[in-house]
Amino acid sequence: MFDKLKAMGALAGLMGKREALREAAERVKTKSAAARLVGSAGGGAVRVTVSGALKVISVEIAPALAAGIAADDKTRILAGNLITEAVNDGLSQAQAHLKDAIDAEARALGLPELPGLDQLVG
Repeated sequence: MFDKLKAMGALAGLMGKREALREAAERVKTKSAAARLVGSAGGGAVRVTVSGALKVISVEIAPALAAGIAADDKTRILAGNLITEAVNDGLSQAQAHLKDAIDAEARALGLPELPGLDQLVG
């Protein structure tokens, strides 16, 4: 309970520092947009690059898997599952990166760890 009150007090103190908050938010946004995280599945048969802003940048499919997609329905289903798994892996990494960036800015502004932040970004 005291941790929440402490966090609320720190947030109230920051209301007078709106410019500092705006600058911190801009740094998080810039850092996240520049980040590139790679998710993979199937031992690297599918690799997905995701930005820290949670956007899929690219999808790479190993030639052997790509050749097999045309062969049969079973391989197409497998490929779809691997792509889904790789995208989710990349997004999870991007969410963790975003949380770390926000936590770092919060510490720099003198805020304690923000409760519920993990639910906000992922």
